[in-house]
Amino acid sequence: MKKGMKVMLATIVTASLLALAGCGSSQTQGSASYTKENPLVIKFSHVTTAESPKGKAATKFAELLQEKTGGKVKVEVYPSSQLYGDKDELEALQAGNVQVIAPSATKLVGFNPSFQIVDMPFLFKNHDSVVKFWDGELGKTLMNSLESKNMQGLAMWENGFKVFTSNKPISKPEDFKGQKFRTQAGKVLEAQFKALGSGAATIPFGETYTALQQGTVDGQENTWNNIDTQKYEEVQKNLLVSNHGRIDYIVLTNKKWYDGLPADIKKAFDEAMAEATKYERQLAVELDKGSEEKLRKSGKFQIIELSEAEREGFVKLMESVYSEFEKTVGKDIIDGAKKL
Repeated sequence: MKKGMKVMLATIVTASLLALAGCGSSQTQGSASYTKENPLVIKFSHVTTAESPKGKAATKFAELLQEKTGGKVKVEVYPSSQLYGDKDELEALQAGNVQVIAPSATKLVGFNPSFQIVDMPFLFKNHDSVVKFWDGELGKTLMNSLESKNMQGLAMWENGFKVFTSNKPISKPEDFKGQKFRTQAGKVLEAQFKALGSGAATIPFGETYTALQQGTVDGQENTWNNIDTQKYEEVQKNLLVSNHGRIDYIVLTNKKWYDGLPADIKKAFDEAMAEATKYERQLAVELDKGSEEKLRKSGKFQIIELSEAEREGFVKLMESVYSEFEKTVGKDIIDGAKKL
């Protein structure tokens, strides 16, 4: 009898301990455990300035989530690589040392080569097609493809379309031959310039102005806003309105952490992200347009526009790039983007 009682007591104690352990995680307790005095702290790390569209949207997200949860959630935003830089923010997110980051889409190529879709030259026809892609099934598929790496894609935040600048005339494809262009790292980008008969040099963004000034490279590709804020008009003469590629960001969160959020906080998190995304996209478009108008009025660039026929000439030249990367990026994804 005593032995049976001991077994019963041991079973009860074990069950109790397991129940307590199951309730020990604050992520599964429910939001009742969070208060204004003891909030859930979320770290949002990014590499651009606080005044950039990404930086302002991160701050907006923090404000919205705090408001929607009555102060039970506090988002700490760390801009300008204050917490993590390009090289280590992805590892930090996977490890749970930070909960939200917003890297350039090209930084995710190592996890899924299909993210090179943003670099495919002359693919997206206009801004609407970009938004439809990322908010549609193809974009969602890419966002969800990182789940096995403990990352969940939340949204696409914009920077904008890229244009070319150079110190030599660049009104047609043959004008690119023999020139060297600064670019981000990426095999698609290297193939793009190879198709144009140009050289490509991977140079850090912060060193690009000096490289242009010293003649290390003849030209570069970037958004209007980046060209404006970096003052490339001081060291470049010609600008081709090509809109040939994109620079965009993918907002990511730690999947295990995200899935463990209390239901009401997760709902508020998603709502705040959706509103911040709408705000960021609008702001990015406005700033890029403002920079375009400013640079056009300055008269410091010889600005070349492309007719539809001239654009098609560039598109035809890029067929070799599509042949090379169709399997890597995914024919279904490329074809889907072309239809938008």
